[in-house]
Amino acid sequence: MIRLFLGLAALAGLSACATIEGAGKDLQTAGQAIETEAQDAQNGY
Repeated sequence: MIRLFLGLAALAGLSACATIEGAGKDLQTAGQAIETEAQDAQNGY
């Protein structure tokens, strides 16, 4: 029973890391788009 619990806890931990990593990449992409738009506005495009 303990092994099952530890296995499920490890699996949950690994999937959470992947989810957080994906969210970080999404936020980074959004930030780059905002930065590009701000630079274009500043340059008068």
